Amino acid sequence: MDLITELEAFLPSLAKLRRDLHKNPELSGTEVNTAKRILAFFAQFRPDEIISKIGGHGIAFIFKGQAPGPTVIIRCELDALPIAEQNDFEYRSMNSNISHACGHDGHMTIVAGLGHMLANERPKCGQVVLLYQPAEETGEGAERLVEDPKFRSLNPDHVFALHNLPGYPMGSIVVKPGTFSCASRGMIIKLTGLTSHAAWPEHGRSPAIPMCQIIEGLTNLPSVLEPNGVLTQVTVIHSRLGEPAFGTSPGYAEVMITLRTETDESIPLLVEKARNLVQDKALSAGLEFQISWTDEFVTTSNHKDACRIIEQAARSAGLDVLPMEKPLRSSEDFGRFTSRIPGAMFGVGIGEKRAQLHTPYYDFPEEIIPIGTKLFLGIIYRLLDETIETQE
Repeated sequence: MDLITELEAFLPSLAKLRRDLHKNPELSGTEVNTAKRILAFFAQFRPDEIISKIGGHGIAFIFKGQAPGPTVIIRCELDALPIAEQNDFEYRSMNSNISHACGHDGHMTIVAGLGHMLANERPKCGQVVLLYQPAEETGEGAERLVEDPKFRSLNPDHVFALHNLPGYPMGSIVVKPGTFSCASRGMIIKLTGLTSHAAWPEHGRSPAIPMCQIIEGLTNLPSVLEPNGVLTQVTVIHSRLGEPAFGTSPGYAEVMITLRTETDESIPLLVEKARNLVQDKALSAGLEFQISWTDEFVTTSNHKDACRIIEQAARSAGLDVLPMEKPLRSSEDFGRFTSRIPGAMFGVGIGEKRAQLHTPYYDFPEEIIPIGTKLFLGIIYRLLDETIETQE
């Protein structure tokens, strides 16, 4: 039985794994049971080495070739999102207000399929590391992982990852040298004035109007900066003013904003403009202010040679490769890998009419599990052993 036939026969087991992962999502940094499920599933593949608790709850499964050679890392993500799922199928999330609304359950399953194929036939040389990374959604996991001595000991030569993409034809491959996804940074603004009786608001210092001015001003920043030709986006993701007490004029406000650009060099300018705007509006109203930062993502920048390998593997598998003129507006902490290791991330289309990522109705389409697995295998053997046939 050849590798492709082996994969086709194994697809029901992969679908079962994917649905089990979907039912039991865990947030960034808390992926204890997800890691246990993956470890239990991989036991049947007998990897040559397993490194657990890498960069947190991460796991690396190592499959060694018959001779020395390069180390290729294939990375996927363990974590889910704080989004309440609104699907009604049997395998919907069992965890309140948590769901795999980004498709990481599917990405993990694709890499598990790759484990099955490598268990049946190792590459002729080098080694393959199937890496399950924690905390991608918060932008913390990749940085912790690459700084972990257990990761550095792998001495990787190449790194690859994929992401499912709604809005593109089913099974199409989307890849782009250079910036593939944007840099972003979460901005938390706290405004402190003075509460007063709602009947005498002049006795206090309410942040209500300055908060609205800040929201409007920050939202309009892209129109000031984008004439430079760089994609820039500011999104309000949360705000809070005072307390629901009708006798009280508020003395506190909080605003959370995501700043986003297509280049790492543009982020400092956007941060400076945002900070200056907040300071100006707060001080003009006699308010104290604090600014803090979270969820910091660098751009994911793809290496040209890695993109060429992806394109070759895709065409060999009979897949359409689509051009990509602008980077994805979303952010991905895979850039922490490609800033250190030659590699690339590519997209796999899941259909033009699918629910969008990070929505309560999203569900990963199992049709692309074999597509992703075969493509990863093609990439691996182009780097480690071109003698193995991966096309049906």
